[in-house]
Amino acid sequence: MVLLALILAGTAFAQNHKGNWREKTRADKVAFLSTELELSEAEAQAFWPVYNEVEATRREAFKLSSEACKALKKALESGEGDINALLDDYIRKRDEARDTDKAAIERYKKVLSAEKVAKYVLAEENFRHRQIGKVRDDNGKDGRFGNGPRPGQNRQPAKLHKKNQ
Repeated sequence: MVLLALILAGTAFAQNHKGNWREKTRADKVAFLSTELELSEAEAQAFWPVYNEVEATRREAFKLSSEACKALKKALESGEGDINALLDDYIRKRDEARDTDKAAIERYKKVLSAEKVAKYVLAEENFRHRQIGKVRDDNGKDGRFGNGPRPGQNRQPAKLHKKNQ
């Protein structure tokens, strides 16, 4: 019952925010994880608050890492700034993001069995791969990404040669 409510709430939320792809993706992810994890009502009540806290922490860590990367890029383009310090800051932010993921697993183990945590990890990876596939499919239509030929590849399909032609 709780899972159905989460899925319906996520779907309704996503429909009200059609223009906001981040929120839609988050709602899709919650629905996907709900289906994959098959949480009992008690597990769901313990898991989702922890998940929401972890996701907020992960988003912040990713934001800080992304900002450090942008600062490094800006310094390289402008020729201004201490590249060594910016590199160190970037690596520190990436390590913090990685540490956030490690801590998340430990927090999940406190509210779910190891098997459910493993299912969660695999479901996260599966969802990520699905999203990457969607981006490739969507962007492939304009030739920038997707399944089309990469720069330097032949644009024409290879011709098959028959023996003894």
